[in-house]
Amino acid sequence: MDYRFVLVLRGEGISPNITETDPQVEGELPNKSEPLPGLPNMTANAINEFTQKATGVLKGAGSEANGVLLRGFSGLPSIPQFGASYGLTPAAIAAYPMYRGLAQLVGMDVISCESTFESELRVLKANYVGKFDYFFIHYKLADSAGEDGDFEMKIKKLEEFDAHLECITALDPEVLVVCGDHATPSYTSSHSWHPVPFLIKSQYSEGAAGASFSEISCRLGSVGSINAEQLMLSVLAHAGKLNKFGP
Repeated sequence: MDYRFVLVLRGEGISPNITETDPQVEGELPNKSEPLPGLPNMTANAINEFTQKATGVLKGAGSEANGVLLRGFSGLPSIPQFGASYGLTPAAIAAYPMYRGLAQLVGMDVISCESTFESELRVLKANYVGKFDYFFIHYKLADSAGEDGDFEMKIKKLEEFDAHLECITALDPEVLVVCGDHATPSYTSSHSWHPVPFLIKSQYSEGAAGASFSEISCRLGSVGSINAEQLMLSVLAHAGKLNKFGP
């Protein structure tokens, strides 16, 4: 069940400087939102009223959901557009709604697909030749298993992804990147601070004998540990889209 939604508040005096309602513990009632010290109550009061009314609406509708939790309050951000920043024409193919929204937020064209990774791959193949020179493909199932604390299921879902990878390599991309946006260990059943491995394959990449793609093997990789925002520069370099290094 997809469980995320976006609440948009408009009006004079609306402020993101309020506390979240998510208690981060299952079975607990939502926290009451409060303004940060010294700030007015108006927005927090609106959030608490919305939370209360939403609970009643969901109950009356017979929904699987029995309430709403609100977090991540912010104002309207100014976000650089991905294509303009990197000189690319990007497309996104994602079954999970949040990643379609994020892709659209940074200016990617979102190509519709069904709710399975197999559908994502079919859509990729159908659109591979044409206007786009960058594809963002999202795989959710391993993360979901990690959040459920199901180690065996996470292994299974990663193995299923491995089996699908040949469908992507058969398209012979100039640059192939496999990476994660965060760690979701099954023993924490949540996102964590651990670094994530990544792989770049191109005609310029340097392989290693007996290399495999895992947290342990990637600790010995030639790139070492980098910050996430540095990855795209490496991707562009492997695509031959960076100016030469040095004078």
